[in-house]
Amino acid sequence: MGISTNTHFIYTVQQGDTLYSIANQFSSTSQAIADANYLYPPVANPGMIFPGQILVIPSRVTTTYASTFYHVSPGDTLNQLSTRFSANIELIAGINEINNPDSINIGQQLVVPAKIYNVEPGDNLYQIEQRFGIHRSNIIRANLGRPGFSPETIWPGFSLIIPLPTSENIAVITPVPGTVLMNNQQIAGWARAFEGNVLHQVRDSNGVVVSNERSVTASLGAPAYGWFQSSLPFDQQPTSNVGEIWVYTRSPRDNEIQDLVRLSVYFGANL
Repeated sequence: MGISTNTHFIYTVQQGDTLYSIANQFSSTSQAIADANYLYPPVANPGMIFPGQILVIPSRVTTTYASTFYHVSPGDTLNQLSTRFSANIELIAGINEINNPDSINIGQQLVVPAKIYNVEPGDNLYQIEQRFGIHRSNIIRANLGRPGFSPETIWPGFSLIIPLPTSENIAVITPVPGTVLMNNQQIAGWARAFEGNVLHQVRDSNGVVVSNERSVTASLGAPAYGWFQSSLPFDQQPTSNVGEIWVYTRSPRDNEIQDLVRLSVYFGANL
């Protein structure tokens, strides 16, 4: 249970689809799809799906940092995906190297800033919101149209889409919000930054800077979105159980922080 370490696809059921045909398309199994979307009573007749439903597809395909992909269906637009995943349209276009945001292709697989959380017994949306620091409304919006999803009742084993915190120019893919942060934790994501310069630090809830501001150079500089990877060494021991990772850039004009992305984390193992 918890955040999945597998690759997932988000797929809209089309006329004529079956669980078997979808499983073959995405290197999955009918059972895995049924489990991920709780295709069981009282939600659904076992294994029954209908056109227009949104399914999360666990896949045996391996990708960097357990990526989540959205499979473009007829009628989809980047604006709709921007709303569903609470992310800026330019960010989604940029990380997928789409030159014309008004033109995406049916069947295209787009990386989206989201992770999949496998619901644990006793979970509710309020607890999940608190654990990940992701607003409940954003989680609901990401899961609209899914057969096994209800804001009032979520089923153990159900694969819940968790949109990740982003800014217009930065998306952090790992670590995910809610991580118990360890010394030298790896951090990675995409950024559109002047000369590719991305900054990060860690603070606890008392304002203590646990990991000092450091810079990393993304693979590409603005106006492109480049991939960045770094680590978060502890310069001070945390003085509380909770804190935040800050990922951002600074203005070349006045050095002010901009494009700040804040991820809620825990320090329980380090105190």
